[in-house]
Amino acid sequence: MRPALHRIGNEQAPVVVIDGFSGRLDEILNLADALAPYPEIAGSYYPGVRRVITAADRANDYVEKSCGEAGQFIAGAFDIDKFKLLEASFSIVTTDPADLSSPQRAPHFDSPDPKHFAMLHYLRVPTGSGTAFYRQRATGIERVTERNIAQFVTAAERDAAQLKAGSGYINSSDRFFEQIAAFEAIPDRLLIYQGGLLHSGIIPAGMNFSADPQRGRLTANFFLLGR
Repeated sequence: MRPALHRIGNEQAPVVVIDGFSGRLDEILNLADALAPYPEIAGSYYPGVRRVITAADRANDYVEKSCGEAGQFIAGAFDIDKFKLLEASFSIVTTDPADLSSPQRAPHFDSPDPKHFAMLHYLRVPTGSGTAFYRQRATGIERVTERNIAQFVTAAERDAAQLKAGSGYINSSDRFFEQIAAFEAIPDRLLIYQGGLLHSGIIPAGMNFSADPQRGRLTANFFLLGR
């Protein structure tokens, strides 16, 4: 396990990157494969399918161990002593770039709560994939909070109206968002960051959008709330 703390953007927001996080990737892949097929999540902006991991699933042991092992890094980077798990799931990006909705073509945030955290575990990922973080050019916002969310949404809605249909996934800076950091998707790499940071998956051209976890871009996604 090789942890590193990065600070990104004008806010110098912490992002924890841990390579070789689990050390048992094959076992986790078997757990993910056994839960297929994954459903689409109604009302979600996620451009793909997700299988929420429940307490009854064999994969729940993986979830509990991951949270336990990540705890020391969350405490060190974000000064959070305790947290609770909100949700964990296996996820696959399946939406063709031409079929994205306007919100899916732009960076997004998970929650304006500063104690809301995301853990992203890369499992079976294509070369050139990853996760990038952004600054909204119109406002300078890098992390959405309760104080600036209205400002962010107003600018985002105005920008979305100007986005060209079929423009695909954002993979670098454009006229609305500036990329401030990018992290490569490497199997068994874990990212930990605040859910308010503007971010988007890096989806390379020609990627396989299969919903089969043995062929598609497979990750595990955890959402946590600090106490």
